[in-house]
Amino acid sequence: MGQKANPIGNRLGIIRGWESNWYANKKDYSVKLVEDNKIRTYLTARISKGGIARIVIERTLGKLIVTIHTSKPGIIIGKGGGEVDRIKEELKKLTKKDDVQINILEIRRPELDATIVGDTIARQIENRINFKRAIKMAIASTLRMGAEGIKVRVSGRLGGAEIARSEEIKQGRTPLHTFRMDIDYASVFAQTVYGKIGIKVWICKGEVLGKRELNPNFVGGKNDMSERREDRGGDRRQGGDRREGGRQGGGDRRGGENRGPRRN
Repeated sequence: MGQKANPIGNRLGIIRGWESNWYANKKDYSVKLVEDNKIRTYLTARISKGGIARIVIERTLGKLIVTIHTSKPGIIIGKGGGEVDRIKEELKKLTKKDDVQINILEIRRPELDATIVGDTIARQIENRINFKRAIKMAIASTLRMGAEGIKVRVSGRLGGAEIARSEEIKQGRTPLHTFRMDIDYASVFAQTVYGKIGIKVWICKGEVLGKRELNPNFVGGKNDMSERREDRGGDRRQGGDRREGGRQGGGDRRGGENRGPRRN
């Protein structure tokens, strides 16, 4: 089940929220759905080097709110905010709406976002870097930031080979069947001179036990990765104290009265 469905769609309403928040009747639903797709496709192509992770679209009382989650907000904002104003005017022409608002949220740790990690691997493959080296570097940086596991699968004419194949590299754990596991997923591709290379990334950020805020624009809180990492670090420190105490006790036993005589 977990391997046949999108891990994000599998967790909607449980620990993940929808990236399109609006209500429509039967007549307007298809129109708004196509419009959302146009907005995401346009912004992804318009800001191809902006490190966009996801685009959240909200509609309230005729107002269109587009929130861009990015690891490079300076590229999108531009000098003096001029680039944002240009994008805003272009979205007004695309959607034919007068009231358009653009919000930009910075991703503090892009190594824990599957879309950005996959895009980084894709850019390196396009620059003729060995795909295994690119994947291993991405895996190392992700695990260094506190992820519990990561899995990367690449498919296509790897290394320019005549026959296409798939290769998978993973470290840690990525339990796709456990719905309370916060698993981020992305599917991107690298356009090389010998064809497209498909890249899929799964990142396990840990277990969510309590109630989680489903708003995709929500930042921080009890389910934030930094807080979970600090909690685990505290447990490790306590365990380290116990281990040190055990070593001290063992030293006392070795040097104490209970030690038997040394044989020559």
